[in-house]
Amino acid sequence: MNPECELDSATGQCVAPGNAASTAWSSKLKSEHFGRLAIVYVRQSTAHQVLHHRESAARQYSLVELAQRLGWPAERIEVIDEDQGHSRASVEGRSGFQRLLTEVSLNHVGLILGIELSRLARSNKDWHQLIELCAIFGTMLADQDGLYSPTDYNDRLLLGLRGIMNEAELHILQGRMHQALLNKAKRGAVYIRAPMGYVKLPSGKFGLDPDEQVQSIVRMIFAEFDRRGSARSVLRFLQERNIPLPIRLHTGPDKGSIEWRPPSPAVINRVLRHELYAGMYRFGQRQTDPRRKKAGRPDTGRVVVTPDKYHALIPDHCPSYISAEQNRRNQERIQFTAKKLAACRGK
Repeated sequence: MNPECELDSATGQCVAPGNAASTAWSSKLKSEHFGRLAIVYVRQSTAHQVLHHRESAARQYSLVELAQRLGWPAERIEVIDEDQGHSRASVEGRSGFQRLLTEVSLNHVGLILGIELSRLARSNKDWHQLIELCAIFGTMLADQDGLYSPTDYNDRLLLGLRGIMNEAELHILQGRMHQALLNKAKRGAVYIRAPMGYVKLPSGKFGLDPDEQVQSIVRMIFAEFDRRGSARSVLRFLQERNIPLPIRLHTGPDKGSIEWRPPSPAVINRVLRHELYAGMYRFGQRQTDPRRKKAGRPDTGRVVVTPDKYHALIPDHCPSYISAEQNRRNQERIQFTAKKLAACRGK
C-alpha cells in the first residue's frame, strides 16, 4: 500500500497529502483491496462535452495515476468509459455503470475512483444500490474530496447525503430548464420541426413552403377533405391519381431538400389535425405519462393530449392554409367519423 497522493480539487492532479490525510487513507486501504481491481469510472453527460470539454476527460483519466500511486499495479487498474455522452438520470442504457455493478458483485473490485461521485449515479435508488454492494463486498470509493468506506458509519452517512444532494441538484436543474422552455413556448417562440407545407425560417419561426407545388398539395388535401368528409377518402383520392406527398428532409446529407413519397394515412391525418395549418401556434401536444414509460426506452410514455391541456395554443400566430373556422369544422367532422367507427366496431 502506498498512499502517496491525494487529488487536488482545483487542478484534478495527484499531490502529496499531509500526514493526517496519509494516515486516513492508510487506515482504510487494506491488503484485500489491493488484491482486487481499481476501477476508474469516466463519464461526461453529452456528446458536446465529450468533444469540447477535453480537460474534464483528462482529469478523469488522470485518476489512473492516482490508483498507481496508491499501490495498484497497472494490470489491475481498469477504466470504464463507455458511458461517455449518455445523459441519463438513471442507469438505464448506461452499460458502463451496469458493468461496474457486475464487477463489484463478483468481488472483483477493491476501489472505485471518479472525479465526482455524482457522475456515477444521480438517482438515489441507483446510488444506494451501489453503496450497498460496495458495503457487502468491501469496495472503497474515492473522489477529489477523499476516500470513503461504505462500511464506516460516518462515510456511509456522508455518501448518503451526497446521493440526496446529487438527485436534488438534478431535479432543480431539470425543473429550471423545463420552466424556461414553457415560458418561451407561452410566448410562441419554440419552433422545433416544420410540418409538411412549412419551412423553418432563418429567424427560427415557421413560414409557408416557398415551393408552390408543395403549397398546392397541402391546399388540395384540405379541399378534398372539405369535399369528401374523411381522411380515408382523401387518401384514396391521392392514391388513385398517383399524387405523392412532398416531405422536406430534416436530417442527413440532403437536409432541406424535398423527397416525394407515396401518401400515407399518418401524414394525411397529421395535416388535417394540426392546428398550425389554421395559423395557430401549439406546444405540448405530446406529453409524457410516467406510468406508460418502459425501462431502457427513454422515448416511451408519450401520449397525445387534448388542446385544452396543451402548454401553449396561440391563435393567429403563424401563416395559415385554412381559416380557424374551417379548422373547427374539420375537427368536428374527424371526431364524428371516429365515433361512428368506434360504434360500428362495438356492435
